[in-house]
Amino acid sequence: MQCRVGCGACCTAPSISSPIPSRDGTAARPKPAGERCPQLDHDGRCALFGSPLRPRVCGALRPEPAMCGASTRDAVVWLRRLERSTRPTLAR
Repeated sequence: MQCRVGCGACCTAPSISSPIPSRDGTAARPKPAGERCPQLDHDGRCALFGSPLRPRVCGALRPEPAMCGASTRDAVVWLRRLERSTRPTLAR
């Protein structure tokens, strides 16, 4: 499956705990859920695609019809649900 140009939902909706280098040279840091990845270009494509600097979790998340749906909105809804279901719970 090909990514939709301009979508970038998988690079925005989920959190990424591995440090991601910024494009402006500032320090690498993790990305919280809902924040656009600093490596996302204007077409919604990853500037680190194929690079060893790309977080491993990003390479493991592959586009598929169930995740991407028919629109960016569908993908964001699916990915937010995934983010909530995989968020660690705090010990009480």
